[in-house]
Amino acid sequence: MSDAFSERLRLIRFRRKHERAKFTQELRVIPKWLVWTCIALYALALIIGISVNLHNFHTGDTIFPDNSFRHQPALSCAALVAAITAGAVLVSFFVFMLGYVYRDAKRRDMNPTLWTLLVLILSPAYVFIGLIIYLLVREPLPYNCPQCSTTVTARFNFCPNCKYNLHPACPQCQREVSDNDKFCPFCATELTHPRKPPAETATPGQ
Repeated sequence: MSDAFSERLRLIRFRRKHERAKFTQELRVIPKWLVWTCIALYALALIIGISVNLHNFHTGDTIFPDNSFRHQPALSCAALVAAITAGAVLVSFFVFMLGYVYRDAKRRDMNPTLWTLLVLILSPAYVFIGLIIYLLVREPLPYNCPQCSTTVTARFNFCPNCKYNLHPACPQCQREVSDNDKFCPFCATELTHPRKPPAETATPGQ
């Protein structure tokens, strides 16, 4: 079982060779409405927290962080802002993580609801273990066929439009190799790749 799982992880990493996404591009996967919702809730928490704290200064009620700051309203409010900001950062990171997993799983043709629930269930007890598992086993992104530019997924062995071999394998050990490899990186067998067939072009008058 462990060998099969390790082989699957190897194939997933190997087939991600088409991905060239940068960290900033990955951040754009997070829904914008989710980002603005978190910002609005953060601003609302600041307004409510500071208003209540200042009100308590005049009424004599308990202030944040404690009554020892009774004669230091500016310092008390600054501590309150810092506490609200720290809490907002932690909550927002958790919400953004769930939003990213949902949108990323959806674009990779995986089950977005199932993976989001898995990350949600594992996160409170094991921190980021759910996210780490997802990042390790997620399917590669769809990409364009090198021959005809048809959108294909990593699960395809051949392009459904032009039959181009998307995942050539070594004839000796049957492991997947790159279409640019001259020798198999696993058994050193010399590789011969068939030339890419010319793309079909429509003849005039058709």
